[in-house]
Amino acid sequence: MSASKAIPIKTTTEPQKHLRKALLAAALIIFSALLILPIIGVVIGAFGESDGTWTHITETVLLDYLFTTLAVLMWVGVLTTLVGTGAAWLVTSLEFPGRRTLEWMLVLPLASPAYIIGYVYTDLLDFAGPVQSFLRSLTGWEAHEYFFPPIRTLEGAGIVLAFVLYPYVYLLARSAFLNQSQTRFAAARSLGASPLRAFWSVALPAARPAILGGLALTLMETAADFGVSDYFGVTTFSTGIYRAWYGMGDPVSALRLAGFLLLIVAILLFAEQRFRPSHTSNDIARDTLVTRMRPGKLIQTLAFVGCLLPVFIGFIAPVARLIWLAAGDVARNGMPEIIDYAVHSVSLSVTAAIITLALSLVLAYAQRGRSRNDKHRVTGAATRLATLGYALPGTLLAVGLLLPMTTIDKTIARAFQEHFGWNPGLFLTGTIITLVYAYVIRFLTVSYNTVEPAVGAIPRAMDEAARTLGSRLSRIVFEVHLPGLKPALYSAGLLVFIDTMRELPATLLLRPFNFETLATQVYRLASDERLAEASVAALALVLIGLIPVALLNRASLKS
Repeated sequence: MSASKAIPIKTTTEPQKHLRKALLAAALIIFSALLILPIIGVVIGAFGESDGTWTHITETVLLDYLFTTLAVLMWVGVLTTLVGTGAAWLVTSLEFPGRRTLEWMLVLPLASPAYIIGYVYTDLLDFAGPVQSFLRSLTGWEAHEYFFPPIRTLEGAGIVLAFVLYPYVYLLARSAFLNQSQTRFAAARSLGASPLRAFWSVALPAARPAILGGLALTLMETAADFGVSDYFGVTTFSTGIYRAWYGMGDPVSALRLAGFLLLIVAILLFAEQRFRPSHTSNDIARDTLVTRMRPGKLIQTLAFVGCLLPVFIGFIAPVARLIWLAAGDVARNGMPEIIDYAVHSVSLSVTAAIITLALSLVLAYAQRGRSRNDKHRVTGAATRLATLGYALPGTLLAVGLLLPMTTIDKTIARAFQEHFGWNPGLFLTGTIITLVYAYVIRFLTVSYNTVEPAVGAIPRAMDEAARTLGSRLSRIVFEVHLPGLKPALYSAGLLVFIDTMRELPATLLLRPFNFETLATQVYRLASDERLAEASVAALALVLIGLIPVALLNRASLKS
């Protein structure tokens, strides 16, 4: 009986390992620099020379931009904390009819882009809308004979944003309440504390980091908002950037305003990192199964109404109105154009999803291969920089990209003119290339945060076993790793696809001339007060947005 032949294993010398690490670090640094190009563009461009517009802005509207942005953040912060934390506590601590259904329905407002909900509520609550028309027909009142609070105000924008964004706080608060110590709460109750006092003194302090983390995410989304603020006439930094660039024609002023917005976002990003809930166990980890209290009928009814109201305001009422409008003749007349815009949106979203998935895999494998004892930690730092894009508002991202893209275009055109006597025009600015580039920067974080845990969970023993059988690295990745990564890749691609479909400010600023997507079509028609024509595209975006919400809710309930 012949002895089996040993399979030779290629070994790597120590100099080769160092060279490979150095090349990987250099590649990641260049890669990260490309992905933080908007930040570099904002910082450099802010030091350019303005044509006098900046002096006008600082003397007239700069403080207004600052205080209005902070006021909107305050409104949204207070309301989302109250609504999100209150709803989370009700569904985790009380047993009442409809609790299980409301527990997942409370996440539904995340499916609706905030700007669409703003358009719908303006249509519902304006003077000519159905609510005031019904009120006048019921009472016989004429105009100016009654008071109805206007919706297009700073407060109105804050309320609309709050009822769309509160699920960020709700999800993290619910998870914190479910996973904290039940023994401590029971001990407080046994010592005579009322349920409200036990909540205030025991449950709430333990959940505070999670609540603050959700609040920071909510405020980052608020700072990034353009659609609601622009439509409601609220002068935030996002709308100011757009007006400085397109209304006043001064990119330097727009970049300086973007610098202020970048500072606010940096503070919120630091807060989110600081208060992000830890996944490690601690001394307040769940020690018993959750036991919900059964209050009287009145409290059960109030709890049901209290949980239903946010869902009704943030999802049910606006979606019902969109369905009503979409069923009309006016909406159906625009269907041929809607199909073209849908094709644009889908093609852009698929392209962005494929690129972000590929880059996420590269980053995830680089992070997996990083030694824990890496003194320079280049890979970890480069990865953190590369995934900063999601924190950047769309307006900031767009103006930060336009300056370097324009500079590159001018350099290429000058070189062609000097060597060939021909000016090729713009290669990058105002093209699909720059628009997809912006999407990749913006949504790489979404993809990476989904893919990286799955790649990191692959046992290294699996790699070693494959190597002993003579398999090359490429074969190990494609034949061993990727089959197990399919669920994570599918989820990541889907999330990026849907976020790209709904992105508004970056698309408005960077799209090619006369190029429309579903999001820009909704914005254009709603800005012209033609919501009925925009209803089909708006409803499509809302229904598409239900997919990641369902995935998110499913994962949350499993955990």
